[in-house]
Amino acid sequence: MISPGVLRELYDYNFWARDQQLAVCEKLSEEQLSRPLGASFGSLLDTLKHLLGAEWVWMERFDGRDARSVPWYKETSSMGLLRVRWALVEADLRRFVESLTPQALTAPLTYVNFKGETWTYPLWQMLLHLANHGTYHRGQVTMALRQLGATPPAIDFLVYYDKK
Repeated sequence: MISPGVLRELYDYNFWARDQQLAVCEKLSEEQLSRPLGASFGSLLDTLKHLLGAEWVWMERFDGRDARSVPWYKETSSMGLLRVRWALVEADLRRFVESLTPQALTAPLTYVNFKGETWTYPLWQMLLHLANHGTYHRGQVTMALRQLGATPPAIDFLVYYDKK
């Protein structure tokens, strides 16, 4: 298991790393953001939308709500809208992570995925899964930025500590 303090630090890092990448993405044109790059989700914007959507879905699950679709996904077609939605999701995630106790982290949480399958895991495993998911796709964002001729920011965990 992981402690609430370590999880808070990990999520703080995730938000910081995301913001570093978004600052570079915001300098790109709409054409660059939506250009098909052959990545998991097509374009850079679609990869960012996937990251945001995943955080939203998991936050809904953490709050006990059914989240088998992302109602605003198609409407989020610009960096501006992405930033607005992400600020709301980040605030919810920060509130949730700040409230965690060791007991809450070990409690099982059950959810239904997009396929209608029911899964149960301890909360701490779900939170680590979400953080790791962000790390995975930030690697794809880095590759996309390079493909588009942009210089990706340094977002290593130790860089986060150096800048803190």
